[in-house]
Amino acid sequence: MSRPFDLSLYLVTDEDLAGPRGVVEAVRAAIDGGVTLVQHRFKQGSTRDFVATAQALVDLLRPRGIPLIINDRVDVALAVDADGVHVGQSDMRVAKVRELIGPDRILGLSAAQFEELTPEDLAPIDYLGVGPVFATATKANARDPIGFEHLGRIKAASGLPVVAIGGLKAEHVEPTLAAGADGLAIVSAIIAAEDPERAARDFADRIARFRSQK
Repeated sequence: MSRPFDLSLYLVTDEDLAGPRGVVEAVRAAIDGGVTLVQHRFKQGSTRDFVATAQALVDLLRPRGIPLIINDRVDVALAVDADGVHVGQSDMRVAKVRELIGPDRILGLSAAQFEELTPEDLAPIDYLGVGPVFATATKANARDPIGFEHLGRIKAASGLPVVAIGGLKAEHVEPTLAAGADGLAIVSAIIAAEDPERAARDFADRIARFRSQK
């Protein structure tokens, strides 16, 4: 059984967008604003730097009970005892990832179309990252936007928890959750914000309001 996790406000890191303050300090501020899960995505630099930042994030997040997910790199996740791994369609197959990380770590998979998912893909994973909902510049090979309607179809068909990603801003909280998503994955709207804590709190407050009205 995987470690517990909450997809509500899922922060994805970006070294360039974090700017001079760095990823760790941006994340520190964001979790004070209500981030519930962090994925560390390291796009450039050495494996040594990747591990160092990931370890610093584990040290920051674990006492707060917030899981750290490592993007793509199973070796880095194991090196720092991260809480899980997230992979894309062109990365290592999820069955192999599950074999390597064991049964208790969280495993996520990106998807833009339900048709690209097989039963073998769905069986080992704990959640789907679905998108991009809107066009995004934070991922060079991002696919065409899928919109809210298709997001809802993937959620219904998969039967898994789903976090939406891709160009989402605070004003998109309500339609994203209404479409069936369990949470929003945010990159630039929090990491690049002048005040990541305030930006995260805006998302978190909107999520809480939406759920209290249901």
